[in-house]
Amino acid sequence: MEEFKRIKRELSHKGTIIDFYTDYVEVPNGNLAKWDFIDHKGAAAIVPVDEAGNVLMVRQWRNAIDNYTLEIPAGGLNPGETDRKACAVRELEEETGYRTEYDKTEHLFDIYTTVAFSNEKIGIYYTNCLYPSKQHLDEDEFIHVERHSMEEITEMILAGKIVDNKTITSILAYKAKMGL
Repeated sequence: MEEFKRIKRELSHKGTIIDFYTDYVEVPNGNLAKWDFIDHKGAAAIVPVDEAGNVLMVRQWRNAIDNYTLEIPAGGLNPGETDRKACAVRELEEETGYRTEYDKTEHLFDIYTTVAFSNEKIGIYYTNCLYPSKQHLDEDEFIHVERHSMEEITEMILAGKIVDNKTITSILAYKAKMGL
C-alpha cells in the first residue's frame, strides 16, 4: 500500500456540531494535497421495533437538504459521552416518547457516514422492548413520530422516499439479521 502522511491540520471553522479543517497531506508521489476534513463528535441511532413488528420512525425537517426526512431515531453524543448505546437509548425516548432498557438494546453495527471528508461514526442499535414515556425535544426540534411496517419501509426505500443513509443501511441490516 502507498503511504500518505498528514503534514498539517488547520482549523478553518469551529461549529456547534462539527469542526471544519484543512488537511495538508503528502501523497505517495511526494506532492502535497490539500483536503477538507470535518471532525464530528459521533452519534448513535436505533431501530425501535414494537410488539406488532412496526418500526417507530421520526419525520423531521433537515436544513441541509431543505426538506423533511423519515428516519430512525438518532442523535449526537453529548460532550464527554462515549457510550453510543446509552446515547441511542436516550435519543429514542427524547425523539419518540418511548423508552427501552439498556440491557434490552442490541448493537447492530457501526457506520462512517461520509469517509471521503468526515470521521462521523454512528453506532447503530435495535430493540423490540418499548415502553410509553414522553418526548423530550430540544427547542429547535419539531419531530413527528410514525409507525411503519418493514414492508412499507422497504417500499419507501426502493421508491426513493427514504433517503437518509443511516436509516436505509440500518433497516436493511436489521431485516437481514432477523431473516425478514
